[in-house]
Amino acid sequence: MPRGYARYALAVMVGINFLNYLDRWILPAASGVIKREFSLSDAQLGLLGTAFLLVYAVGALPFGYWADRGSRRLVVGAAVTIWSVATLLTGFAQGFFQLFASRAAVGVGEAGYYPAGTSMLGDYFPKATRSRAMAIWGAGSVVGIAVGFAGGAYIASHYGWRTAFFFTAIPGLICAVLAFTLREPLRGAAEEHGPRLVHTDQAGLAAFFRLLRIPTLRATIVAQTLLFFVLAADAFWLPEVLHRYHHLGLEAAGYLAGAVLILGGLIGTLAGGWLGDRLSRSTGRGNLDVGAIGFVVGAFAVGGALVAPSLGLFVVAFLIGVVAVYLYQGPFTATSQNVVTPALRASAVTLTLFVAHLLGDSYSTAVVGFLSDLMGSLRLALLVVSPTLLLLAAAAAVFGRRHVDPDTAAMEAEWARTREAAPELRTA
Repeated sequence: MPRGYARYALAVMVGINFLNYLDRWILPAASGVIKREFSLSDAQLGLLGTAFLLVYAVGALPFGYWADRGSRRLVVGAAVTIWSVATLLTGFAQGFFQLFASRAAVGVGEAGYYPAGTSMLGDYFPKATRSRAMAIWGAGSVVGIAVGFAGGAYIASHYGWRTAFFFTAIPGLICAVLAFTLREPLRGAAEEHGPRLVHTDQAGLAAFFRLLRIPTLRATIVAQTLLFFVLAADAFWLPEVLHRYHHLGLEAAGYLAGAVLILGGLIGTLAGGWLGDRLSRSTGRGNLDVGAIGFVVGAFAVGGALVAPSLGLFVVAFLIGVVAVYLYQGPFTATSQNVVTPALRASAVTLTLFVAHLLGDSYSTAVVGFLSDLMGSLRLALLVVSPTLLLLAAAAAVFGRRHVDPDTAAMEAEWARTREAAPELRTA
């Protein structure tokens, strides 16, 4: 690779991650308008989020397999193309079932991006800087959420909610072209020991299930499953909370939600990556410590925000909560890559996405919507689930910390023993 190419590839991946989350969060920003136009209940609105997340979880399986056996840049390019076209089709929806189908199609495309992208970045950046690289990459998602909220609300208010979806399609297709032209790193290129390979054939159903034997990976999956329920539910319903309980209009609620998420998310994500690399210089346990502390602080902060009597107190408490829970992103992603060989890193991400989304956030928006209808209070529904699940996520991270160093050493030893046929050791 040319000098500095890893940073260029990271910049492209950040841009794609921005659009990845922008596409997801336009819907909740415009949910009020869509709800009125199609006369939807809270439960139906929640199901639109479920449509995306459920397909996203299941769709990650074939894409993860492809990424570990084939060209990861082709997987990324194809995924961005699919979700961009599906987002465009969302703007043409004429009813609930068409909205449901188009959001499900977005999930198909976005399912392919994260496993392949994480694996590529794991081979661009060594272990010593991996947490920071993953945090910078994750920062793109935070900006995407914020722009999705604020930009989606503005466009929906002034030009109609359909236009908000149309505006995201062209940038997505441009990023797809950039992804197709990336130079793919050799697998294992960033490791201190072991081969550097163009292709591997270790990925498969048996290897996929063997990953569950890695205690550290299991702990991060459980923690993220619990966390994803909270993140999806709170982010999806945040504009509605501001609208219903603090009497903000659609546009103002979107702006404020976006501001809180972008400020808190960027601070938390970038600080978490820096802290993770710093605390993991001598032991990999530091990455999980950063996440666990963030989950505990986030549980109390989010709970305090939901019972806050004024808008000012809500914003301060929720901002602290966002900073805290986003500390995990870079450290957890780096940890999952550190304990898995380069030949199976996309599969490890796929496993995480499949379990965490299927059992975590694929139904969270619908559950909170159902509880809101049942209890007659959206705020109470969120208060029941958010602090409790964040504390359980912290407990899962603490459980996994004692396994990090042995699992990392085992991965390095296994990769150092890996030998492939000589033709596979060619330059990409």
